[in-house]
Amino acid sequence: MPPRVVVFDLDGTISDPLLGFARSINHALRLQELPERMHADLARLIGPPLYESAVELTGSADPTRHNRLIADYRRRYGEQGYAENTLYDGIPEALAALRGAGCTLGLCTSKRADFAEKILVRFGLRELFAFVSGGDIGVHKWQQLEALRSAGAVDDTSVMVGDRDVDITSAHRNGLQACGVLWGFGSHAELAAERPRHLAGAPSELATLLLA
Repeated sequence: MPPRVVVFDLDGTISDPLLGFARSINHALRLQELPERMHADLARLIGPPLYESAVELTGSADPTRHNRLIADYRRRYGEQGYAENTLYDGIPEALAALRGAGCTLGLCTSKRADFAEKILVRFGLRELFAFVSGGDIGVHKWQQLEALRSAGAVDDTSVMVGDRDVDITSAHRNGLQACGVLWGFGSHAELAAERPRHLAGAPSELATLLLA
């Protein structure tokens, strides 16, 4: 039987956030008179907790600097960066196919919920999702899925779809199935190491894999 609920990650799974993310991070670095980074170098920071990235980027042990970097990043991202996302080809069709097969769709992202909502609305996808779970500093993705499970929004038949190992490990920790995607920011080795039930090479494969 097809999964009752399919939960998607956002960054690297539904859309490519690199341009807006990198521009907003570099804006925040400039304000602290720190060296800017190449966009390609910042790509690996998409997915892990933002606070950990702030610690690395500032090279400081001072939480004040970490929090300032995050605040400056979020200010630009909320004004401009979110609109610099690019929707992956084939995602709308994959979402529509899953909905058409009777699946409930949800979103579970480490990104703040208000940013995630704005991105989905921008792409005309918000109405496809029954719920949006957003993260914040100190909140881990496994805790977000745990809360969704406690609320009855997901169960053992649900599938978490994402491009980084944290998506797979968070799903498994909560008894969900997992599907890794290879068009985002995680490598095949990173995802395969966590033994997801499915690995999708393109959005066009999602419905076939998940509904089989």
